Amino acid sequence: MTTDTLNLKFDENGLAPAIVQDANTGEVLMLAWMNAEALKLTLLSRQGWFWSRSRKELWRKGATSGNTLEVLDVRIDCDQDALLLKVIPAGPACHTGNISCFYRKVINNDYIETL
Repeated sequence: MTTDTLNLKFDENGLAPAIVQDANTGEVLMLAWMNAEALKLTLLSRQGWFWSRSRKELWRKGATSGNTLEVLDVRIDCDQDALLLKVIPAGPACHTGNISCFYRKVINNDYIETL
């Protein structure tokens, strides 16, 4: 059953996964976590806001690096338990300096190849 009402289902920690995708290329840039406040700030500012599970705080992508995410579109999956943000990145999305956080390929059980 589909509905037009947003009813995002957060997990037991109040978080939902947010996939971040380059709006122009379709490349998946990163996976982050959002709570209700991060989603609200993202929708209001059109900048990527997330919840840091390690630091236990809100953070805006690019606040220190300058590598911001201009959010063009926010989508929710069919179960309303995951988000997709289509963005225009200003610089690399990954804190390592790579365009995407998904810059390594698993070759087998014990070997990773950097792309």
